[in-house]
Amino acid sequence: MREITLDNLDDIARGAGILGTGGGGDPYIGKLLAREAIRKHGPVRLVSFDEVPADATVVPVSGMGAPTVLLERVPAGGEEVAALRALEKHIGRPATHIAPIEVGGVNSMLPIACAAEAGLPLVDGDAMGRAFPEAQMVLPGLIGVANTPMALADDKGNSIIVDAVSNHAAERIARAVCVELGCQISSADTVMRGDQLAAGLVPATLTLAERLGAAVRESRAAHTDPVRAALTMLDGVALLTGKVVDVGRRTEGGFARGSARIEGVGDDTGRTLELGFQNEHLLATRDGETVATTPDLICVLDTDTGDPVTTEALRYGLRVSVLAAPCDPRWTSEGGLALAGPRYFGYDVDYLPFRQA
Repeated sequence: MREITLDNLDDIARGAGILGTGGGGDPYIGKLLAREAIRKHGPVRLVSFDEVPADATVVPVSGMGAPTVLLERVPAGGEEVAALRALEKHIGRPATHIAPIEVGGVNSMLPIACAAEAGLPLVDGDAMGRAFPEAQMVLPGLIGVANTPMALADDKGNSIIVDAVSNHAAERIARAVCVELGCQISSADTVMRGDQLAAGLVPATLTLAERLGAAVRESRAAHTDPVRAALTMLDGVALLTGKVVDVGRRTEGGFARGSARIEGVGDDTGRTLELGFQNEHLLATRDGETVATTPDLICVLDTDTGDPVTTEALRYGLRVSVLAAPCDPRWTSEGGLALAGPRYFGYDVDYLPFRQA
């Protein structure tokens, strides 16, 4: 058993921001909420799958909405616990453990804050191994776990229970609620037993986030290349280093959708990379050729610092390095690609196996 404390929170936030593939919400905002919760309630116990009893009630919690809205509508704190309590009341039993639904940005920090406030252990793993924009895009769905009942809560005290006929239907209903409540709410959903974690979650992703964040921090302190440090930790490939020259972004249907164009510098001078995103980066096209696709990870880092750059933070003139890294292999199955492959998002390309990137 390990603990998440104020000492390792920064590294986890930085690493989770990178793993979030541009989405999951601003990790800085989430870090502030988690820091305050730890200060008030103490460290969070972090447990591996084999430490969770088979009959445990594990509840993933997260924020839902457009990350662009999060920049202006910062959570009040406590919304995840409100969603958790509403779900516990509905299912008639208390949660024994909290889990992140995704390892990405604010959605890796909010479960830490929730676990601290609720006094519950946090599972070291998540349901994606990255971040995805829609509620049904989780690995537990591939083993038959429903994402409902789902409890939604906002910062004004409203809570709603969604019971849907399918995971896709739950996403549509929850997204409509999210838009109606201002495009920023909290959710507790996808309840799992302890004996389902190994098949349904990606293990040790919070530990990975901490190691990744620490590698970037230590590289900066040693005046070496922090982007290279992240690349090595992720076993990834470099797609392009350059300057952001164009960003088209809109908040639509509860998502931040758009594209960005990056012109290469240094060894990449003369090359151009285009990114397509829906909260998260989903497609990378270099010089007209597809070089990386969802569900693999497409990560944008600040070239100088190695810090993650979210889709809502992309702006003209920013110097960035774009990396690709392999997803959990379950995502490349037929069912995984049906949930989160490029064609689901409307791109007229097939999944490009990572090593061909």
